[in-house]
Amino acid sequence: MSKGPWLDDDEQKAWRSYLLMNRTLETHLERHLQRDFGLSKSDFEILVNLSESESGRMRAFELGRATQWEKSRLSHHLTRMEKRGLIRKEACDSRYPEIAITEEGLTAIKECAPVHAARVREFFVDVFGPDRLAVLGEVADEIVGTIGKHCDTDCPLEARS
Repeated sequence: MSKGPWLDDDEQKAWRSYLLMNRTLETHLERHLQRDFGLSKSDFEILVNLSESESGRMRAFELGRATQWEKSRLSHHLTRMEKRGLIRKEACDSRYPEIAITEEGLTAIKECAPVHAARVREFFVDVFGPDRLAVLGEVADEIVGTIGKHCDTDCPLEARS
């Protein structure tokens, strides 16, 4: 499907529009999280993952896989969140600690998630509408699948665990 080494004008416009939309949307949503709830996008991502797990806890390596963060970034961020009382690191049998959401973390996610969801709906879901949103979901899944296949076969950048 490759046409040549460069994107044509339509491809370039679509790609740059996507990048601008993604950056603008993420920045705006994060500023609301920070201003209204004192949470960063990273805090929110960790709290969402923990709150959606059955027990409110995950092994650190599972959080790393879910967030696609490097070990050092995850470790530093979890330490900061623990100091703020949002999560708790618990020793377990494996070399990776178990990370548990605290009552304070659960309260934070319960307060901010509905407001965050309303903003996502306003700035993203409602703009797309149901038909285009369904297509976007399908395309996003295809892109993630394509990258997954690439990483599984010929991409030395990804250390698959």
